[in-house]
Amino acid sequence: MTKQPLSELIRALARADWDAVDALVVEIGQHGLANGLQVIGAAFAIAVDQRFGPDTTPTDVARWVADVRAQNRGGEDLPALEMEGLIRAALGEAELVDGINPETALGAELFMLGRILVEAKLAPAELDEFIAEAEQLAAEHR
Repeated sequence: MTKQPLSELIRALARADWDAVDALVVEIGQHGLANGLQVIGAAFAIAVDQRFGPDTTPTDVARWVADVRAQNRGGEDLPALEMEGLIRAALGEAELVDGINPETALGAELFMLGRILVEAKLAPAELDEFIAEAEQLAAEHR
């Protein structure tokens, strides 16, 4: 088993290494670390907050979702409305995730987190800080 599978998963997302992402998701599932996926949720929330900000409109979110779905392998298979709801929930409209299937939510969050991290082009030290912040946020909400 990988030493820190969740942080390695975030690193793989940041470098768009989808084969490593797939392998790490399987590894995490096999080793009962599914509860640790709160780190992914925290990372997603932080990334969304950094990417979008307080003046983001639902139209801005819809446009971004449409763009990433069109540009990325497998993105067209993810449901646009759920993706938009996850982003808007991270920005404060929490009720928008109530009806989203957890597996759908996880897949969409991983996909969008990867895209946001690729767009951000974080330096290694910045990525380390991002992961540490996500781990701390997840720990606070357990």
